[in-house]
Amino acid sequence: MEIENLLEKTLSGMNYELVDVEIVGRSGLVRVLIDSERGIGLQDCTTVSNHLSRLFEIERFDYDRLEVSSPGLDRPLKKLIDFERFVGEKVVVQFKLAYEGQRKFRGKLIGVREEMVDMEVDDDRVITFELHEIKKANLIPAI
Repeated sequence: MEIENLLEKTLSGMNYELVDVEIVGRSGLVRVLIDSERGIGLQDCTTVSNHLSRLFEIERFDYDRLEVSSPGLDRPLKKLIDFERFVGEKVVVQFKLAYEGQRKFRGKLIGVREEMVDMEVDDDRVITFELHEIKKANLIPAI
């Protein structure tokens, strides 16, 4: 079973949301970002870390180190549901390929329809893109 699917299924059963998982090359590091409606505290990270350590042992998933943490204020946006949830928020989006001559945009999410995301960029233009075009997207923390 693919690690992301396994984590998604396991964490949802524990009432947590899998925000992101990163497996860092040869270092053997598995970094898991979790969230929940009530927020994430140290006890949540400890509980999930202990559970995942046992799960990885049972599944014979080879790793050296496991890090579990909250997504932070600059939470990554990965899935369509993330973009839907944060409509109205400011984000920074980096595209895989140049979009209208540039790869990085800052602006406000203004809508999501089907697989398309609408974003008002800093110069009051609206750009529309598909999730597969994104290399990386994060919330911009309100200060």
